[in-house]
Amino acid sequence: MFTDQRLTQAYKKARVEYFDEKSKYIFFSDSHRGDDSVSDEFARNQNLFLHALDYYYNNGYTYVEVGDGDELWEYPKFKYIRIAHSDVFTNLKKYHMDNRLIILYGNHNINLKNKKYVCKNYYHFYDEYGQGVVDLLNGLVPIESLVLRNKKTKQEILVVHGHQGDFINDQIWYVSKFLLRFFWKYMHVVGFHNPSSPARNLYKRHKIEKNYNKWIAKHKMMLICGHTHRPKFPKPGELPYFNSGCCINTRGITGIEITEGKIMLVDWRIRADKNGVLQIERNIMRGPEPIAKFHKKNFSYKESKYVRNRVPEDNC
Repeated sequence: MFTDQRLTQAYKKARVEYFDEKSKYIFFSDSHRGDDSVSDEFARNQNLFLHALDYYYNNGYTYVEVGDGDELWEYPKFKYIRIAHSDVFTNLKKYHMDNRLIILYGNHNINLKNKKYVCKNYYHFYDEYGQGVVDLLNGLVPIESLVLRNKKTKQEILVVHGHQGDFINDQIWYVSKFLLRFFWKYMHVVGFHNPSSPARNLYKRHKIEKNYNKWIAKHKMMLICGHTHRPKFPKPGELPYFNSGCCINTRGITGIEITEGKIMLVDWRIRADKNGVLQIERNIMRGPEPIAKFHKKNFSYKESKYVRNRVPEDNC
């Protein structure tokens, strides 16, 4: 019930962006960029992520970061995250300068909701080598939610991080932050998992995803989010719930692409060719499917089906 209220609230307050068949978007979420210490799970995928960013920049995509880009719960000082992943922020700056960067905040970087915090940390920084102040993402305005609206058909897609309505990560997020910063940050390094995280707790993940499906069935709208770390692309007959996955998986990174009026789930991995040479590959996991296929006029789903049934266990 509360998830419905929070998602509806996010929809009403969302920034609206119009798209057509010429529009290109890449959605990545849950990078959880840290300080390059042992507990920084993003560090192992940094080069993979940089290569993907270069690919999308060179091919004219708009980059949408669907929350939890920076791990500000574990590492409260953004300065050390920026230093550790300076190449990533150099790439993000290119997108920002071209007006092709949209950043949503999630529960782990909810600090971005504070305009003063963003201005102080993201607009510019002091370059110790050059002995001067350097612009970073000057003028950046992070948002909670985004609505993509088709210029012709007016079909809408809601994009949020996905923590909305997740009690322990939404209403009492400060408790989760405290536990993560001073306890689970150290425990997961030695193999223990945080039970409050939907990425580590299957029961929580299924419960959250069922609530997503209830909202979609009720409002007849596509939903793109992250938060659970589980990539999702609807199979025939399923509701249009899409999840970009995460960028900290040991197997690689996953994302959602929109291009030429179609949507698809992709992953980026490092593989060895027949000669044993490592190379980065982009693979289409599911799709592409026409976005128009998920227009509300084509809805024939029954809400009760998604209230009763458990969310499937598979990754897509």
